[in-house]
Amino acid sequence: MTREEVMKTLNEIFCNVFDDDSIVLTDETNANDIEDWDSLEQINLIVAIENEFGMMFDMAEVSDLANVGEMADLIMSKSENE
Repeated sequence: MTREEVMKTLNEIFCNVFDDDSIVLTDETNANDIEDWDSLEQINLIVAIENEFGMMFDMAEVSDLANVGEMADLIMSKSENE
């Protein structure tokens, strides 16, 4: 899977989790950019991402992520290691 495909899939996940088809993610998108992105939605996002990509994250991996680009990089890294 290319990084572009990862970002496209992440965008679809975000639209579904937040029930907002107008979301357009960039590498710099973070919780401050999406109105309803709080700690509960963060958990929902992680679960949806894990399910979609068939991988598990530990809390240390996701707690340090600053933006969507770093999440995409983490997904790419984990998919290469599997």
